Amino acid sequence: MSWTGAGLVRAMKTPSNSTEVDFILLGLFSYTQTHLFLLSAVLVIFTTSLMGNTLMILLIYRDSRLHTPMYFLLSQLSLMDMMLASSIVPKMAANYLMRTRSISPVGCGSQIFLFLTLAGGECFLLAAMSYDRYIAICYPLRYHVLMSPKLCAYLTVGSWLLGASDGLMQAGTILSFPFCHSRTINHFFCEAPSLVRLACTDTKAFEFFMYICCILMLLIPLSLVLASYSLILAAVLRMRSSAARKKAFTTCSSHLAVVGLFYGAIIFIYIRPKSHQPGKSDKVVSAFYTIFTPVLNPLIYSVRNKEVKGALRRWLQKTV
Repeated sequence: MSWTGAGLVRAMKTPSNSTEVDFILLGLFSYTQTHLFLLSAVLVIFTTSLMGNTLMILLIYRDSRLHTPMYFLLSQLSLMDMMLASSIVPKMAANYLMRTRSISPVGCGSQIFLFLTLAGGECFLLAAMSYDRYIAICYPLRYHVLMSPKLCAYLTVGSWLLGASDGLMQAGTILSFPFCHSRTINHFFCEAPSLVRLACTDTKAFEFFMYICCILMLLIPLSLVLASYSLILAAVLRMRSSAARKKAFTTCSSHLAVVGLFYGAIIFIYIRPKSHQPGKSDKVVSAFYTIFTPVLNPLIYSVRNKEVKGALRRWLQKTV
């Protein structure tokens, strides 16, 4: 399916203050004391996520001992997580606190583009990180040759570009559809499957295109991750030293925890037919990879990582 960007341009020319063309987000919370408390918890998590990921990026940038491919990729993961949460949570909180549920086509298209760019890029970045761990554990003596700075840069740029290409195509195509009936989205942000269900035109071709994108952006990177860790597991089991096995398992278990949470939730939402009617469970699952996973990444990689804790300790000693 080809797309020239006309749909996205037309949407951006539409006045955002026109209630006739705005989309309506039903949101994640109702106006009750319990849900107000839950929103407060989400804002605390969001703030913690921003602080944790910012700290991770600063530590990796400032400490020369962390200038390795593994930590460079980790800094990119933190950057993606920060941008992902920031593109969704502030708008969700503002709508709730101002008791408004509208979002303009420009805002909706921006959320779709940013989410698909960042989520798709993170899928490939997690695959790159699993390859990095495979090389480090299975070929430690050749690590700096096989995982060169040039290759690391290619993997990072490729992750961003693949995610952006998917986001641009899907956002533009979705906004070019006519929405002649309901514009009410049963979600707390504009997500591609939710908008496709509202289109009053035949979207079978686009659904097939989106399904192919899901296979490319989700299942292929996930297959690479599983293949890498299968080889890692085989190599670890052959290690004679129990200390070496423990260190390898500790390092890889952190990455696998992130992969399991992120891929599991996002596959549940995206690899499903249009006929599936979204409910509260869908919004809860979406919250995992948009709100909770971004705060878990810096915690998982820092609490269980001696090098990161050492970098933090050295930085605190210099500043105090």
